[in-house]
Amino acid sequence: MIGTPLVEMLLEQGARVRIASLDDPRSAHPKSEFMKLNMTSTRNCQKACAGMDYVFNLLGAKASPAMAMNKPYSFMIPTLRYNIELMEAARLANVQGYLFTSSVGVYEPAEVFKENNMALPFWNTFPSHNDWYAGWAKRISELQGIAWMLEYKFQHFAIVRPANVYGPRDNFDGKNAMVVPSLIKRAIEASESGQPLSVWGDGSPIRDFVHARDVAQGILFAMEYGAGQALNLGSGKGCTIKELVETICLHINPKLSITWDKTKPSGDLKRLMDTKKARAMGFTPQVNLSQGIKETIKWYLDNRSKMPKRYDIFNT
Repeated sequence: MIGTPLVEMLLEQGARVRIASLDDPRSAHPKSEFMKLNMTSTRNCQKACAGMDYVFNLLGAKASPAMAMNKPYSFMIPTLRYNIELMEAARLANVQGYLFTSSVGVYEPAEVFKENNMALPFWNTFPSHNDWYAGWAKRISELQGIAWMLEYKFQHFAIVRPANVYGPRDNFDGKNAMVVPSLIKRAIEASESGQPLSVWGDGSPIRDFVHARDVAQGILFAMEYGAGQALNLGSGKGCTIKELVETICLHINPKLSITWDKTKPSGDLKRLMDTKKARAMGFTPQVNLSQGIKETIKWYLDNRSKMPKRYDIFNT
């Protein structure tokens, strides 16, 4: 989802790009080099890094919060191995720059998440219990990067912490999809069946939704200007779940009936990213929510009958 626009942007800048993934090779850009590799392996990570100047780590275990909580070991161990092995391989390959894609899950519970410049006081806090395993897995990798910088005087290490990312090529698997693709899929199915769309909670929680293309642009920005720092990447705007659902329905079926199941949990009331730091450095998101949702719906409708097979750590 983020890697595809990132690869396109790198190629436009004249870079020689290598992709290492377990996804379908047919999804890769034809001008890129594709290596089908399991990146939990030391040797495979070394193969991927060989001869490269910069490494963008977008590896991760895609899972809904419920899946991460119900299968914490299956989620946490691959996540740790991806990050630990790739970062060490990059260090041994003497790369010039390394970017780690972290998560909003690293933060302690708060309504607005502000960067801490990777300062040690950050470690006096704890991730939310809703992000417990994901948060700690990402924190460990951030700490590994800080240790790399300190011991080896490596200057060009950057961290990005995206908000709730969505866009074309998202994971629409009903079992572990995140909120935007899950709602899109269910809204389309409800519209086609003539049934109302049922949504958990009352729609009041506020979140920051950011398009994958903006995150990809932010990643490039952070690699160039954000060395030695952690940057939040988000839209900088709050959106209630109710507004999100209504936007999705507007682009699918404006007459679709919505029911709110208030017996189900709504989640944290407010979770927003403070993006002042990235914006002050010159980063500006370009895709508004309505435009991004419309684009994502179109991609899903065009591709749902031929969805490329994804590697799924929960079914291996």
